[in-house]
Amino acid sequence: MDALDLARWQFGVTTVYHFLFVPLTIGLGIFVAGLQTAWHRTGKERYLKLTKFFGKLFLINFAMGVVTGIVQEFQFGMNWSEYSTFVGDVFGAPLAMEALLAFFMESTFLGLWIFGWDRLPKKVHLACIWAAAIGSNISAYFILAANAWMKHPVGYEVVDGKARMTDLWAVLTNSTAVAQVPHVIGGAFVVAGGFVLAVCGYWLLRTRGTQAAAMWRGAARAALLMTALAGAVVAGTGDMSAKLMYEQQPMKLAAAEGLERDTAGAAFSVAPGIEIPKVLSFLAANDPDAVVAGTEDLQRRFEEQFGPGDYRPNGPVVFWSFRVMIVFGMATVGLSVLGLWLTRRGRGFPAWLSRALLLALPMPLAAVIAGWLLSEIGRQPWTVAGELLTAASVSPGVTLAEVATSLAIFTLVYGVFTVAEAVLLARHVRKGVEEPAPEPAAERREPQLMY
Repeated sequence: MDALDLARWQFGVTTVYHFLFVPLTIGLGIFVAGLQTAWHRTGKERYLKLTKFFGKLFLINFAMGVVTGIVQEFQFGMNWSEYSTFVGDVFGAPLAMEALLAFFMESTFLGLWIFGWDRLPKKVHLACIWAAAIGSNISAYFILAANAWMKHPVGYEVVDGKARMTDLWAVLTNSTAVAQVPHVIGGAFVVAGGFVLAVCGYWLLRTRGTQAAAMWRGAARAALLMTALAGAVVAGTGDMSAKLMYEQQPMKLAAAEGLERDTAGAAFSVAPGIEIPKVLSFLAANDPDAVVAGTEDLQRRFEEQFGPGDYRPNGPVVFWSFRVMIVFGMATVGLSVLGLWLTRRGRGFPAWLSRALLLALPMPLAAVIAGWLLSEIGRQPWTVAGELLTAASVSPGVTLAEVATSLAIFTLVYGVFTVAEAVLLARHVRKGVEEPAPEPAAERREPQLMY
């Protein structure tokens, strides 16, 4: 094991930790804004209670996401200086736009929302949470556009061994980004919907047979709808991503399907030994007889194009990550569709369904983490496809001991953050909704006599 191996482990560990918080922030902010909008339009107290309840959960998660995101950025200067040097000019614009436009918009309006209760006009206060929630989604767009450039670099030229951006619009409208952004954000809404469903399932069991159950039923129904709709977006954009992968990242597609040789009418592999004929070719190229490249044939062609080396990603990790993503994602969306059907026309949640909702928390998290592993490990051995190898991206002066030390520290710190978030979220969930404070009686004023 060398410094490169540990640097890759460190980036993977810290990014996975960070990605536990990001999807929930993206989706939960919109959900809270929707609840407050319902309160603003109807004046019903239950929407106000739910807004403040889920709003606190959103704030806890947002704070942890910011902390872990800041620490993550240190790695580019510590372990990946050659990568930073190569991509700096291209990444500078989208990441600056993310920080100066989206993140400041998100954090500023979120601060106004936190401290604006009973201080700002209701419409202005409502606009603040919508601005914060929209800001988090815009932030995701810029970051994902930069990430998509690594998979399919466009709008640039290489000058003196460094990438120089020639077309910002091409970078921001990269075809890979156009498919990846709604796919990831849709997945984030599935995660947020699953989180809300798990919380509602817990409280539906605790309030069964009471008046409060109606409030949690309404929140659960809204989350079921959000999860089902987001799942449809994920499925549609996933199909787009598969077709782009066929054109732009054939090695990743081949590894995800365990396909070793170029095959016409390639079958979709459900699991080792279980295949559906011609489905992969149809999904990749809309042609059941299309030729799908295999890893071994691609390896030979890449050696001719780029020189000696192993251009195959970790096959088992990519293969099983793809299936974990699909299975747990479909299970979450399937649960939401089933829940909508069973609770239609005013029907309540059966006890078994309320218990099943608790599974909506871990399943989508497993799906999005597996999707991230598929996306990033499937690109290996490249950090920038066709331009920069991961082995050439690591900082040249970093030693094995230095990376091992920072890996241990970061893993420990992130582990503490994760436990802290879990404790804070669980404590607040168990506490439940807060009863609004009684409004103070109007102060009686004695008539003033004029002298």
